[in-house]
Amino acid sequence: MVTFFVALAILIGGYFVYGSLVEKIFKPTDNPTPAVSNPDGVDYVPIPAAKAFLIQLLNIAGLGPIFGAISGAMWGPSVYIWIVLGTLLAGAVHDFTAGMLSERNDGASISEVTGKYLGPVMHNVMRVFSVILLVLVGVVFMVGPAGLLAKLTSASAPWLNVKVWTVIILCYYFLATLLPIDKIIGRVYPLFGILLILMAFGIAIGTMIHSGERPMMEMTVKNLYPGNIDGTGVAPIWPLMFITVACGAISGFHATQSPIVSRCIKSEKQGRRIFYGAMVAEGIIALIWASAAVAFFWNGKDPEGNVLQGLASLKAFKGGNSNSVYAMCVALLGKIGGPIALLGVIVCPITSGDTAFRSARMTIFDWFKLDEKKIKIRLSVAIPLLLLGYAISFIDYSIVWRYFSWSNQTLAMIVLWAGAVYLATNYENKNRAWIAAVPATFMSAVSITYLMYAPECFNLGAKGETGLTVSYAVGIVAAVAFLAIFLFTAYRNPEASLERQKAIVIGRKEK
Repeated sequence: MVTFFVALAILIGGYFVYGSLVEKIFKPTDNPTPAVSNPDGVDYVPIPAAKAFLIQLLNIAGLGPIFGAISGAMWGPSVYIWIVLGTLLAGAVHDFTAGMLSERNDGASISEVTGKYLGPVMHNVMRVFSVILLVLVGVVFMVGPAGLLAKLTSASAPWLNVKVWTVIILCYYFLATLLPIDKIIGRVYPLFGILLILMAFGIAIGTMIHSGERPMMEMTVKNLYPGNIDGTGVAPIWPLMFITVACGAISGFHATQSPIVSRCIKSEKQGRRIFYGAMVAEGIIALIWASAAVAFFWNGKDPEGNVLQGLASLKAFKGGNSNSVYAMCVALLGKIGGPIALLGVIVCPITSGDTAFRSARMTIFDWFKLDEKKIKIRLSVAIPLLLLGYAISFIDYSIVWRYFSWSNQTLAMIVLWAGAVYLATNYENKNRAWIAAVPATFMSAVSITYLMYAPECFNLGAKGETGLTVSYAVGIVAAVAFLAIFLFTAYRNPEASLERQKAIVIGRKEK
């Protein structure tokens, strides 16, 4: 358990140490926030900081820190390193940057923000990319909990199958997408937040209680992935694990959620606690599930009850999904505690899926300058989005998850580059930009390498070691090229950007 507690201590300490540094770099001001200067009763609604934190946590803590962390556990304890360092140096910086940039641009959606700092071409790319990702997220976070709910009700109400539960969840998403944020989300999320936290602690305690028969593994960087992937060779940690873990370390989806809360906070000085803090909390959740999965499935049983060596049983469950989560909850917490913990797992995706569709609606409204106060216009956008999500839900879940994971991390890469440009061009000390530029470069290498290697992309992994080497080379070259473009673009005329930022601040004060 030493590795687990050390990792946990680093995450908590990192919030206070590195989080404070990131906050100082952004220099929060006392300027009126969009919720204070421009309330509209729908999206721009001032809410207390504690409630804003819980909303942000539930918005971002979907299936990623659970399903993604469990899937990442197939590589062994090396996943802890990515969860801890990825959360503190990349994911939390990404979330804080997205929230602050949105707040300083009158609560604009992330596509509008990135377009401002990365240019008109990226503006339109991000608009389309964001909506596609958000619909995929909504689908992933609709089918996943539907599968869990179907398991819980299979004995008493077998007619409540996955399709029926999907429709029920879709109806809830419709209301959450359409109604003002304080009518449903603002009221039920605090209760869900408590359930989510209790569920994570329950799994952690259950794992410790069963440590005699299923001890937590200590740190090793050895690749423990069982067997082959797609028959082409052992699955490499880079880039597969970094994409698979998704929301447990860094997630572009979070950048689409941060503007929801940036339109509701009362002060910029709440930013670190809400945006950076919520990501650290999610990192802790991911660490708990990953460590529990490694312990539970090591020399464990497959779905048929056969004992398999290493982490082969986790691979037999196909990583993180409703089946593996159900098996862990019931075995670790018993027949009473298991279903209670499952409710927390169900809440996670539902409370991210609803705001995913809401963010998609907000992105389209910002894109076409629509009036969110008019219910007919909100209906004309919300209904097609939800119907599209329902249609995609019939596609194989594992395929949707893989495309979601890659597009998720690619969006994070883009947002970090936008943050780096902002920091380099809106402050006199251009070196502030490196807190975003370094993780942006790293994620660029991860995203492009995966694009070249993965079966659902260019599939160079099918060519064995040669394909893997080429994928590495292309990813690194692309990352270096992006860094060079950033250095040339962001550092060439910072004075002009300083004037633009001053104009924004002056305009907000006049409101």
